[in-house]
Amino acid sequence: MEKVGYIYILTNKTNNVLYIGVTSNLTYRLNQHRTGYFSGSFTCRYNVTKLVYFEKFDNIEIAIAREKQLKGWARQKKINLIAGFNPGWVDINCHSAL
Repeated sequence: MEKVGYIYILTNKTNNVLYIGVTSNLTYRLNQHRTGYFSGSFTCRYNVTKLVYFEKFDNIEIAIAREKQLKGWARQKKINLIAGFNPGWVDINCHSAL
């Protein structure tokens, strides 16, 4: 049985910092970001906790490949992707979105 995967984009309150990650459990991972579980991490230092974009994949390897693809994109392309998915850049409640 293959593990599902998610790629996600987080930002801060002012939407000027972007973080792209991959996980097999989005709810659990977001909780880690929001509680500062990894103190000293990029997301903790810059208070990057607002989920503005995600994609779900049936296979974690595909999610990892997509994460690498998005990380290689120019910032404006990432902004356009988020704006097309979540025009108001509101914090997505991952419980209801999944």
